[in-house]
Amino acid sequence: MVSLTDIPFSFDRNLFFGTLNIRRDTDRAKEFEDLIDEVQAIGKPKALYKVSFIDEKGADSVTIDGVRFTSPALRKNLDSIERVFPYIATCGIEIDDIEIEQGNLRKKMWIGFLKGNLLQTSIQYLGDHLAHRYKVSNLSSMNPGSGDATVWPFEQQRELFSMCGDVEKLIGVKLTKSLVLVPDMSVAGILFPTETTFKSCQLCHRENCYLRRAPFDRELWESINKET
Repeated sequence: MVSLTDIPFSFDRNLFFGTLNIRRDTDRAKEFEDLIDEVQAIGKPKALYKVSFIDEKGADSVTIDGVRFTSPALRKNLDSIERVFPYIATCGIEIDDIEIEQGNLRKKMWIGFLKGNLLQTSIQYLGDHLAHRYKVSNLSSMNPGSGDATVWPFEQQRELFSMCGDVEKLIGVKLTKSLVLVPDMSVAGILFPTETTFKSCQLCHRENCYLRRAPFDRELWESINKET
């Protein structure tokens, strides 16, 4: 297991102000600027991964390091792949120490926004690290529960988490009994090299998801479901 706990980051403040429609010459802008400074000072995005190999491929499943995952989409994506990278990435637990005054929904929303940015930073850093260290390119990712429920069952987050050692000790992420990752801006998945970039969003019908990173691909959806 490899832990990445010293991930550098910096915020594009102009982009953030534009995205959140905050005018620079206001009290709200000063409040947001102070929050950015605080997050910049204490934030520690992190990630961990392991190098794994596929033991067996079934009709709609793959077994990786002795752990069986049932997912037609994962099986299809790993059809010509033998080495994969199970991973967990997080915004870090530090931001949860920031005090939020009761009823301050605006600050709560801002913190969620910044935590999401830190998570994306850790995912990007992990991808760059793998590309450099293992000479792989065009990495794609799949995550249990991402996309429609049948794509890769959310419940298999438990199996994926079990492959990654003492995750809470290594990067501060834990999996609750209800299969929720804490901190909330954390993600578990499998990275794999592919000629065609894949995102689980391509197999998700939820049109108004604010986390959507790719449009629904009906042709891909139908090709996978025809095979099952």
